Amino acid sequence: MGAPADETGKFAAVVLGSTEDVWTEVFAERGQQYERPRLVLFSEAVQSACGTAESAVGPFYCPRDSQVYLDLTFFQELERRFGAPGDFARAYVIAHEVGHHVQNLLGLSDRVTAAQQRFKGERANELSVRLELQADCFAGVWGQRANKQRAWLEPGDVEAGLAAAAAIGDDTLQRQAGGTVQPESWTHGSSAMRVKWLKTGLASGKLEDCDTFASD
Repeated sequence: MGAPADETGKFAAVVLGSTEDVWTEVFAERGQQYERPRLVLFSEAVQSACGTAESAVGPFYCPRDSQVYLDLTFFQELERRFGAPGDFARAYVIAHEVGHHVQNLLGLSDRVTAAQQRFKGERANELSVRLELQADCFAGVWGQRANKQRAWLEPGDVEAGLAAAAAIGDDTLQRQAGGTVQPESWTHGSSAMRVKWLKTGLASGKLEDCDTFASD
């Protein structure tokens, strides 16, 4: 890999390190121990415990091996295709996947999977969306606490993160693809939903405020 990939890899490692600091603190407040995920950088395709994934999938978290998989080309796509440049926009993407790791450690992912097995169709899909929105909120919790620890957010950074959340909302992606907006097929939630829950986490920095399952 060339220098850009190296630079991106280093950036991802720094963000992951920051998430470890924050979530170690959050878990300690709850009397629990945080288990760190492993970061796997890839391009084109990768084999995980959750199966083979190609770049088109984008960044993802595999609960079976507790690893965050990050496609290095996604950051370029985030800027060029989705119009969401900036370090915080990139950091938000990583923090969202780490949010799934937090859900896994807290048993939330297992509970959702068990509930989905009882339901079918739209209800099961809705639970997936709520899980994704909670990961957005957890990314916000990280952002708020990380900024408290190191004051690293600069003017415009939060807006860039919110722009990224809006750019990858399901309704926006469906419109870009030239199709109609179909909420029943959403996997991550609308742009407005994603922005709302990222903002919620950024405003409070509290895990308890991220209960997307109790929200309308």
